[in-house]
Amino acid sequence: MQKKIFSLSLITTAILLTPSSLAAISFSNGLSKALNNSNANLSFRARYEGVDQGDFEEDAAAFTVKSRLNVKTGSYKKVALVLEVDNVSAFVDDYNSTKNGNTAYPVITDPSGTDVNQGYIQYAIKSFGVNIGRQRILHNNERFLGGVGWRQNEQTYDGVRAQFVNGGFSVDYGYIHNINNVVDDNLSGGFHLANMAYKINRNHKISAFAYVLDFDDVVQQVNSSATYGGLYNGNFGSVLFNASIASQSDNGDNSNSYSAMYLSADISYRTDFFTVLGGYELLGSDNGVGFNTPLATKHKFQGWSDKFLDTPGEGIQDIYFTVKGAPFYDIKLSATYHILTSDVDDIDYGNEIDFIASYKINRNYAVLAKFAAYGADDYSTDTNKFWVQATAKF
Repeated sequence: MQKKIFSLSLITTAILLTPSSLAAISFSNGLSKALNNSNANLSFRARYEGVDQGDFEEDAAAFTVKSRLNVKTGSYKKVALVLEVDNVSAFVDDYNSTKNGNTAYPVITDPSGTDVNQGYIQYAIKSFGVNIGRQRILHNNERFLGGVGWRQNEQTYDGVRAQFVNGGFSVDYGYIHNINNVVDDNLSGGFHLANMAYKINRNHKISAFAYVLDFDDVVQQVNSSATYGGLYNGNFGSVLFNASIASQSDNGDNSNSYSAMYLSADISYRTDFFTVLGGYELLGSDNGVGFNTPLATKHKFQGWSDKFLDTPGEGIQDIYFTVKGAPFYDIKLSATYHILTSDVDDIDYGNEIDFIASYKINRNYAVLAKFAAYGADDYSTDTNKFWVQATAKF
């Protein structure tokens, strides 16, 4: 009897050790290891935003909280999964989110809701990686391609993205078929997003970029364009210098025919106590159409009041000056002044002054206060905006 039991055990073991069974055991062990190496992060961002805009009788007030859960699995055969879910809740909603119908108030583009901010499969080896799905894409200073991270609902991209890095050389290319923007609209089309960079040394870097956009939606087709350009970043000790140039023309089914230029340059000087910066940016005009950057993090440029999210047909020139103080009791202070004019027709758009104070309590908590005051001249209306924000990350 014992011999029979022993023989059955050998047979059972042999069956379990067949190639398919071994593969199943290996897969199970590898998957278990990947799941055990997963990371989960939770963050909250609470913000009050107030807007006083000259052409509205009512001031806007928004108190919103963004809750974010981010999960990334460990790698199995170089493959990992990323899932990021956001919820935006409005506890004070005296504002026009563009979705809530409160058109009596100025716009604050923070609609409430829950969505998948990121969800993609990642394949990565030492110098090469591919992401497939909805993902965050940030190029350079985000002037042409970004995530609009200041808004509570981030802009992310659906498609395939490949990245290659070898020493100081890098290539980043994505083919995107849908853009999930800050008001949770899905903008479909065909979008080629490419950036190539070479770090000459620790102090000098050059980049070349190409953004070929073809929107399906008839309303968005005015943003179908082909943009090609370059960027230089230089560090000369206490002096930093950045410069960029690009050209843009119509693409796809854009009913406009134009070819406009982009130029920017800024120089800053740093000491132990303060930093001063001066800069110039031109978004040119041709045939009544302004150079436009529909996928940019535009809040970073031409003033925080967001009066120039869409470039006027006459183009825009921005001369700006910034002063940053060294941290005072760990509080960072900065002020920027903008002088805004058109590229053609000598239009005085007005000026803007922006202030920010931020304090990082520790690695988990931070607070900031921010203010923007736009003074209109021959364009738009006077607008003041004020923010108070607190963040927590775990």
